[in-house]
Amino acid sequence: MTLSNDINASRVTLTKHRIPTVVPYSGLCAACLDGCPGTCEVAKSSFRGRELLYPQPFGKITAGATKDYPVDLSHFNIQGTCVGAKGIEADSDKAIFPAVSVETEIGKNEHKVKLKVPIFTGALGSTDIARVNWEGMAIGAAISGIAIVVGENICAMDPNSEIKNGRVVRSPELERRVRVFKDWFEGYGTIIVQYNVEDSRLGVPEYAVEKLGVHCIEMKWGQGAKDIGGEVKIDNLERAQLLKDRGYVVLPDPYDEATQKAFNKGDFKEFERHSRLGMVEEESFHQEVERLRRIGAKSVSLKTGAYRAPDLARALKYSSDAKLDLVTVDGAGGGTGMSPWRMMNEWGIPTVYLESMLYNFARRLDEKGAYIPSLAIAGGFSLEDHIFKGLALGAPYVQAICMGRATMIPAMVGKHIGLAISNGTPLAKNVAAYGNDIQHIFITAEKLKEKYGADFVKIPPAAIGMYTFLDRISAGLQQLMAGARKFTLQYIGREDLIALTREAAEVSGIPYVMDADQKEVEQILG
Repeated sequence: MTLSNDINASRVTLTKHRIPTVVPYSGLCAACLDGCPGTCEVAKSSFRGRELLYPQPFGKITAGATKDYPVDLSHFNIQGTCVGAKGIEADSDKAIFPAVSVETEIGKNEHKVKLKVPIFTGALGSTDIARVNWEGMAIGAAISGIAIVVGENICAMDPNSEIKNGRVVRSPELERRVRVFKDWFEGYGTIIVQYNVEDSRLGVPEYAVEKLGVHCIEMKWGQGAKDIGGEVKIDNLERAQLLKDRGYVVLPDPYDEATQKAFNKGDFKEFERHSRLGMVEEESFHQEVERLRRIGAKSVSLKTGAYRAPDLARALKYSSDAKLDLVTVDGAGGGTGMSPWRMMNEWGIPTVYLESMLYNFARRLDEKGAYIPSLAIAGGFSLEDHIFKGLALGAPYVQAICMGRATMIPAMVGKHIGLAISNGTPLAKNVAAYGNDIQHIFITAEKLKEKYGADFVKIPPAAIGMYTFLDRISAGLQQLMAGARKFTLQYIGREDLIALTREAAEVSGIPYVMDADQKEVEQILG
């Protein structure tokens, strides 16, 4: 199902085919010329090797798989009706779309988190693109009333971290990330700190809770973009050595003399830092949850990826038994800037399939009277129709959508608009059409200025971009919900979707369009 033009050559890996005629299943040019300069992935790999595993330029982009899955969210449509209303009086003067509430709660104990929009960000970890865009995204999340996730490896990747006896005692970077969000926190949303194997060894959860006052800690089993631990690239020999000293797998070995010589000559320009694979065991999982609660974590969540069905069952059953607050399940396809490109396209269970399994597993546990944590789904969501479909497909168990790339894009766009204005450089034509300053370009600027007064100037353009995007998402979701006559999120259900193909119906359990609502039709027609 992969698009043939993306096999063995992609702008994501800075490669291309020599001729337009391509073998569909291999991606090789139909005629491979002896003498070709080597522009496809196979050819370029002959002289740049493992560099071609990753999207390029590494650290400056986010990437998402281009594989065309047999069933995705586009294979479902949202049902509408002209009868009645749920969550509001069925009165044409009252049941208007601005009256729809898109607020939700995640978490199951007294520390429930309110969200103004049923969204939270993907984990923003130790990559440069996450670090440089943090301020805009954190402030944007806070003023928009959504949650933001600090990804793994922050403390060890922070060159200014203080580590004593193998434990972190101070990380200016993690301090900055937490502080920026808290400075603008208004009662909605929260900041979640994620951790992996290396973070656990360094004592990151303890540091985040005890020293920084973080309420929610997230255990990480994996993500939808890759089947291995996180990785970044390092262009500095001393820093590569530091990371190896801090417990990471660093390739090639930065202490090897031949490697050092090749690096200093410029034969290669980057080291790879890899995280270790986590090893899940039921008993140790419960012990870890109890440990997190003992150190003061008020909410404990789990992030898992697009693994095989038994692993999803484990995630849900273990989390149910441990009474976790939130489980986020991330479907294959990716949405990251640091996963191997082919792995991102060819590994894991895609989002619709995975969420359909998640619904079935949650329903089975629910029917037994088991505790069901708040659930969230991730994996390629970008606009309001996706959010509606994701909530409906997993209803009533899925309460929120985790969005990665789609929350980063507005922050990056806003940032660069702001930089162009402050530097006096020409704006892109599609931007300049609306003006040449913040208040004319950003449609929500006046609203924010009215709310924040003199503090408006402290809001970075990146945050305004994210706020503006989420304002659009909120309005779009309100419109879709009003059309379905559902005026609060709790009423969105699987009956609000129809499958457009028999295969989509079989995978999801959502009725095929020609079969949906037939009992009611028979009642009406007699």
